Amino acid sequence: MKKTLTLTFIVIITIALTYALIHYIGMQGFSFAFSLNFLLMACVLTFTEALKSQLVSPYFNEKEWERKGKIYEFVGINLYRKLLVGIGWEKLNKKSKPAKKNTDVLIQLHYKTKQDELGHIIIFIIVLGFSIFVAVKFGIVKSLWLFIMNVLLNLYPILLQRYNRPRITRAINISKYSDKSIRIARA
Repeated sequence: MKKTLTLTFIVIITIALTYALIHYIGMQGFSFAFSLNFLLMACVLTFTEALKSQLVSPYFNEKEWERKGKIYEFVGINLYRKLLVGIGWEKLNKKSKPAKKNTDVLIQLHYKTKQDELGHIIIFIIVLGFSIFVAVKFGIVKSLWLFIMNVLLNLYPILLQRYNRPRITRAINISKYSDKSIRIARA
């Protein structure tokens, strides 16, 4: 019950903050698109942290067509990764999510990719709704910043999580095998 109330409260606060953003900035232009995305990122992060779901849905499993990440490389995921390094996001991100050769840390990182992906999916859908509304009400040109920011701040991060998770899974399997070998050697 407490969890449901907390999640409901987060949603109500998010709606109120979004309404304030619309009221004070309007729904058009770069400032609204940027502010909306970062507002939703903060609120959705709070929501997914409070949700504390195990995220065991088959959706998060690698699909056959995703094998080896070739589809993601084709749509430019490596260029996007270089962009993140160039703007300093990777350095900032590694401080909060260090990647060590410790199985428990890798398992936690694997979970965080699911949590981050879920958050970006939620934001992507919300911003897409705003984008369509603004395009219909004010014209496509007025909604371009929403579409562009949605692709850069939500769609590509979703693709990046899906690209990285199988690699982390392989690292976990190697780490578990290595841990098992060390235990056998010590015995």
